[in-house]
Amino acid sequence: MTLSNLPPLVTVFGGSGFIGRHVVRVLAKRGYRIRVAVRRPDLAGFLQPQGNLGQISIVQANVRYRNSIDRAVEGAQHVVNCVGILAESGRNKFDAVQEFGAKAIAEAARGVGASLTHISAIGANANSASAYARTKARAEAAILSIKPDAVILRPSIVFGPEDGFFNKFADMSRTAPFLPLVGGGQTKFQPVYVEDVAEAVARGVDGKLKAGTIYELGGPEVLTFRECLETTLSVINRKKSLVSLPFGLASFIGGIASAVPFITPPITPDQVRLLKHDNVVSKEAEAEGRTLKDIGLMPTLLISVLPSYLVRYRPQGQFTGSGKAA
Repeated sequence: MTLSNLPPLVTVFGGSGFIGRHVVRVLAKRGYRIRVAVRRPDLAGFLQPQGNLGQISIVQANVRYRNSIDRAVEGAQHVVNCVGILAESGRNKFDAVQEFGAKAIAEAARGVGASLTHISAIGANANSASAYARTKARAEAAILSIKPDAVILRPSIVFGPEDGFFNKFADMSRTAPFLPLVGGGQTKFQPVYVEDVAEAVARGVDGKLKAGTIYELGGPEVLTFRECLETTLSVINRKKSLVSLPFGLASFIGGIASAVPFITPPITPDQVRLLKHDNVVSKEAEAEGRTLKDIGLMPTLLISVLPSYLVRYRPQGQFTGSGKAA
């Protein structure tokens, strides 16, 4: 095979993360050559068996450093940005990772003439009280000013084997006397399956999504925070009280926990601010044809997947039968 006949090269930033690893697998199945750009290549070797010999390469890159971004996109025909953080730590701040990094990736993609697909989040809002949401929104604006033909995907909370939401509360239920309902548990979510998000990304790489468009990705049902926790407890066959935790108290607890070094706080004040607003596909996106269904995907039901990876949190694992709640 000559160089001119090689499959297109796609650089995936954050390809070893929760969403990124599924994006890499879907792209590999399509036959693309994939360059996975990650901070720790030594921890991303598990990705290589997802493709054929030599199809997936792993390079070091840090979105806080522009020169590493430029090296990672050299020769690429398409760039995918899966990088994002839910909480700040060390030098990984929201503005550095989600704003500066996204802008730098867009500039690098433009420099090599590559198309770009960027993963943002529902709730991105430049006027939000949440730094997470503000930097997501500013990143979107910067990207579209640099690459007007970029495709931006905004998922609601994403579920799947490595997710940080349902796994988190399922694990908490094993030792905690109760599960907290921040703000009373009335915040609405539209959980979307990670495989559906990855397929949407792949269709962006294929050139099947409308350039310069922001898509909002949600699952087939809207659930409150309370309903999400009730579903989790039902799947893992555990009985736990659900205790309402006012936003103010949750923020105070999160602030204290965030100040303790070397531990991961259960929630941060910024995450509490996010929970004050629903996280669902907007009516505008539905009316304008910017949803999963509009790109030809049937969203996956939460309950059809959740038991497949939460089973390990049951009292006796897979051997816990239905109706034997602990």
